Amino acid sequence: MLIGVLIALALLLVLAYAIGSSFAHYTVKRSWPQTSGTLEIAGLGASVDVVRDERGVPVIYADTLDDLMFAQGYVHAQDRFWEMDVRRHITAGRLSEMFGKSTVPTDAFIRTLGWRRIAEEELTLLSDASLRMLDSYAAGVNAYLNGRSKADISLEYSVLGLQNPDYVIEPWVPADSVAWLKALAWDLRGNMTDEIYRVLLAAASTPELAEQVYPPYPYDRHRPIVEGGSVVQDRFVPDGLLAAAPASLSIPAEDTGEVVGALTNVLAASALLEPWLGKSGRGIGSNSWAVAGQHTATGQPILANDPHLAASMPSIWYQAGLRCRTITPECNFDVAGWTMSGVPGVFIGHNDTIAWGFTNTGPDVTDLVLQKVEGDSYEYDGVMVPLESRTEVIEVAGGDPVELTVRETNAGPLISAVPEAGENYVVIGQEAPVPAPGYAPADDVERGSGYQVSLRWTALEPRNTFDGFALLNSARSFDEFRAAAEVLAVPAQNLLYADIDGNIAYQMPGVIPIRSGYDGKWPVPGWSSEFDWTGSIPFEALPWTINPPEGWIVTANQAVIGPDYPYFITDDWSYGARSQRIVDLIAAQIAEGRPFTPTDMAEMQMDSFNTNAEFLVPRILSMPVAEATRPGMLLLEGWDLTQPIDSAPAAFFNAFWSQLLTRMFDDKTGVDIYSASGDDQFFEVMRTLWDRPDDPWWDDSSTPGVETRDQVVTVSLDAAYQDLVSRLGDDPTAWQWGELHTLLLRNQTLGDSGIAPIEMLFNRGPIDVAGGSGIVLATGWTPSDGFEVDWVPSMRQVVDLADFDYSTWVNLTGNSGHAFNPNYEDQVTAWQTGEQFPWAWSDLAVEQGAEATLTLTPAS
Repeated sequence: MLIGVLIALALLLVLAYAIGSSFAHYTVKRSWPQTSGTLEIAGLGASVDVVRDERGVPVIYADTLDDLMFAQGYVHAQDRFWEMDVRRHITAGRLSEMFGKSTVPTDAFIRTLGWRRIAEEELTLLSDASLRMLDSYAAGVNAYLNGRSKADISLEYSVLGLQNPDYVIEPWVPADSVAWLKALAWDLRGNMTDEIYRVLLAAASTPELAEQVYPPYPYDRHRPIVEGGSVVQDRFVPDGLLAAAPASLSIPAEDTGEVVGALTNVLAASALLEPWLGKSGRGIGSNSWAVAGQHTATGQPILANDPHLAASMPSIWYQAGLRCRTITPECNFDVAGWTMSGVPGVFIGHNDTIAWGFTNTGPDVTDLVLQKVEGDSYEYDGVMVPLESRTEVIEVAGGDPVELTVRETNAGPLISAVPEAGENYVVIGQEAPVPAPGYAPADDVERGSGYQVSLRWTALEPRNTFDGFALLNSARSFDEFRAAAEVLAVPAQNLLYADIDGNIAYQMPGVIPIRSGYDGKWPVPGWSSEFDWTGSIPFEALPWTINPPEGWIVTANQAVIGPDYPYFITDDWSYGARSQRIVDLIAAQIAEGRPFTPTDMAEMQMDSFNTNAEFLVPRILSMPVAEATRPGMLLLEGWDLTQPIDSAPAAFFNAFWSQLLTRMFDDKTGVDIYSASGDDQFFEVMRTLWDRPDDPWWDDSSTPGVETRDQVVTVSLDAAYQDLVSRLGDDPTAWQWGELHTLLLRNQTLGDSGIAPIEMLFNRGPIDVAGGSGIVLATGWTPSDGFEVDWVPSMRQVVDLADFDYSTWVNLTGNSGHAFNPNYEDQVTAWQTGEQFPWAWSDLAVEQGAEATLTLTPAS
């Protein structure tokens, strides 16, 4: 009955809104924010101006930092409070209070990790300045909530009310903001999934064959971010530092039986977060590069950045400017860029002096630790140690509370036994080598009654990471930027820098564990202290560089530094296809003598050249395909190897790539267990396997025979052609990659409801998109799931340090979180086509672009 009511209401609302019903317009629009006029608000110290442009991007002007943060909280709540509310329920493991029993397993997993508990501990570590920011921001959010009904706050609450009418919105508190950093850290956590996949592949084959799917990084072809340099007395010294450093820089002084079953539950449990945080994996990365003034038309640096994250509706990013009217030590924010609703400050952007961008470093900051558990104890160095335990109570809308017992070891919480984690991956955990390859033979290890798995992760220790984000906003030199970076513990992000003095620089931050005698690529025995972490890499020893002689820096998730670096960061980098393509494009333009402009940088962000096809196409053209497949091969013969929306050869090549990976990898394990990602990891795998045509990976395990390379390649080409005929018609010249490669922008909570009218209310698309996995235009897809897009450039920015008014930016969707609001999806088409909008900075540019001004004044 309830489902029927939901469908009827949603359908009625959509139709009524479409035909102009005043009731529907009122219902939809009642939560849209006031953007002009004057509002009196208790809690402000002085008046604040909120100037919005035609895309609803606010620039906030205030006299004090307290008022600035108050107003940011107010504005975030105006446009995105539903998103904020859901986010805090995610990180607190309280989704079931909103959505009922279906989310209990997700809550149980997050409660086991303890994100909210750790965030509350982190508040005690933060600086007084950060705490004031958080308190002021929370006060602004609550000022907006005060006196408003749920329907006045967001349309989603009206839909939720049909299922959960008793839901009550709680006041915002600082821990709600800090906890979101745990979700970001989870999304960018590094190689935890790779650890599990190594076990899965080993279970399906051998550890040696599994390692072939993780080939060494190709340093000979793909350069790292930082080349050269050395660590002296625990301090990293870049090559050429003294010649490159600006005057303001301070030069540093001196068996396998029990494991797969346990890991099965780990993978299934972590998959519970995908509907809420989006898909994670190797595609979650970013592009960022800076070109120095010696190569630009203005003589000043230009910095570009496009983070690749799971797509969502609305976008994860909210654009804003935060401007102290007069810069003083007490009010030192003059910054604009990309914020996240629920968190004060700017994550990525520029202030009046510097610009910065993020890409994912991908360091190995997690270990899956196998535990011998008997009753309420676990073994450690021959002694049974009591498990620490706590009880969590999960409140459930429309149901009874669920009690959860969380048990912890000295290597983190036990995550393999999360209730209702799912049965999709039951085969994992029974075949991993224990210990990992290179250590004592598995049969030397007593297996006891079985293994559980705990998670050792840097984010599970309280840290003052928020201080670092706050300091980035007010940094005005590379020294101050590095001081902020030193506090950015988790997640660890590559930090790219440029400033108005002409400097470009890079800094790797983060807490990176030091392991003794093992590399963290496989699950490790928790019963031996030899697998404990022994510390973390000193910040001063982390790689960095400034003003390299070539005049540019590229970070795109490739290796940070060469193999001679004395500390282990990870072996599970992205393999550098995107980064090297960017390097090649920059080098080519410099060789042509063409200075870079912001337009050039934006065009590079849309580059869709497929380096995997560059390697494979010349090698597959001579394969003895069926006569019916010849028209497809003719497409490849004339292909320029780019993947725009209307490309027929891109459609055929990617269909072939999907068929090939399925036969070589997925069929050996089953896609419910392991699915080849198809990104540049597999570009590199294919390069290494190509000259071994009889390698076991070429065999198609779905057939009784044993196939070699040419056989499986030929069958894959034929199957791809027939697949596209059935999908796109029998004229291959009319095929279009974009018809296959589509992006559906789903509302985070209601977009997968299964109720079409509700999805119509909040989702947008699908839209055709260009690019693909492992490509600069990174629109990632998973071959086993079809060609639909999983992750995307979540935004794009190009910052011109010569004149910030010539900077450009574009969001994935729009700034508003309110369905049908003009700013809900008004940037989608520009994002799709590669257009970027002017990014107003000067007071004059902001004034000229103003569409509405809201003045917030203290209540009398």
